[in-house]
Amino acid sequence: MKIHKLKTLQPYYGDVLKGRKTFELRKDDRNFQVGDRLDLFEGDEQVDDISKRKNQNHIHRFVTYKLEGGKFGLEVGYCILGLNY
Repeated sequence: MKIHKLKTLQPYYGDVLKGRKTFELRKDDRNFQVGDRLDLFEGDEQVDDISKRKNQNHIHRFVTYKLEGGKFGLEVGYCILGLNY
């Protein structure tokens, strides 16, 4: 299991927090796998480095499903990750 620290902008961060959004569409540049943990940090468009943000709010979700690009109109190099607690 890998732990991935990722930025998620509002309103998407809030939707994940409230359980309305149970998936992530991401560039598949980290070799995401089922079972990996995503540490989703509330994004700040002005600061790219997570460690330099004033707001360190974050939530944990686990990857329960992965749909890889090249299928169903999803561009190659991207993926949709199913998330759960």
